[in-house]
Amino acid sequence: MRRVLALALAVPLLAACGTDAPPEVTFAAGAQSAVAAPTQYCQDDFVTCTNDANAPVTLPVPPGTPVLVTVPTAVSDTPWQIVFTYRDGAGEQLDERTTVFAPQARESYSLELPADARLLTAQVQQYGPPPEIDEATGEIVFPIRSSWVLTVAG
Repeated sequence: MRRVLALALAVPLLAACGTDAPPEVTFAAGAQSAVAAPTQYCQDDFVTCTNDANAPVTLPVPPGTPVLVTVPTAVSDTPWQIVFTYRDGAGEQLDERTTVFAPQARESYSLELPADARLLTAQVQQYGPPPEIDEATGEIVFPIRSSWVLTVAG
């Protein structure tokens, strides 16, 4: 009887150890939402990384509709930002980014564009190790630990 009880208690603990799944990010526009797995994900060691070309999600986002981006604690506990591309009313494609959100500062952000702009893509980027100077260019490099991608439908 003791073995059965010990085994019954150990199984949930062992199962919990094997479910260290990468965090997911939710993109929502209007009444629709999509949950994205990371396209790039690095473990805490910043060496063990995986890439998933099938991870980007698609969502219709009509012009003038904000996109609510919600990240889990595993992301909001680190610096993160949103990089996005849109086409303005004149048809020009623009690449922009939000400010870098400090660790534990926020778990969501409402991405709002000008009323006549059409969002093309949005990417949540989770920063990794501290920035380094690229000796070849002299520029500061901010390593990205993980990213989650939304592609706008239509």
